[in-house]
Amino acid sequence: MGKYVNPGTDNFQMSLNLEIYVDKSNLLIKTNALFRTKRRFICISHPRRFGKKMVTEMLVAYYGKDENASEVF
Repeated sequence: MGKYVNPGTDNFQMSLNLEIYVDKSNLLIKTNALFRTKRRFICISHPRRFGKKMVTEMLVAYYGKDENASEVF
């Protein structure tokens, strides 16, 4: 069974180590602007194979409560 609450930064750290990693950290600026507003629900949709999982792992690592988050960002 997987971790569903605060899974940490391990998955995103593995993505950072890939040769084909595309930096999408500018998305954090957009999500921070919408955080705690009425527009806080965001749909991340892309065609297949365009990094949806990598983006969600980045968001989980950024907003999670892992001690290693400061090293990743």
